[in-house]
Amino acid sequence: MMAILNWSLPSILFIMGVFTFVSNRKHLLSMLLSLEYIVLSLFLLLFIYLNMLSYENFFSMMFLTFSVCEGALGLSILVSMIRTHGNDYFQSFNVLQC
Repeated sequence: MMAILNWSLPSILFIMGVFTFVSNRKHLLSMLLSLEYIVLSLFLLLFIYLNMLSYENFFSMMFLTFSVCEGALGLSILVSMIRTHGNDYFQSFNVLQC
């Protein structure tokens, strides 16, 4: 029973994060928050998997480090977008604009 709970909870969290990411596409901040939620659920899955196989947690710490870098880059894009466009609406941001 505990093994099923160990796998089902992070899987449900991942599915909820993907649903939130797909449904809230209006603001960049809500997209970044749901993306961080997805990354944290993947980290939980990875941590459970590595502990179950009795491996070291070095890879999970590397994953967490890269996810922190991803979050910092996302926040810098958000600040840059708010400074140039005045809002964080994802529809007003044109990627092809130089």
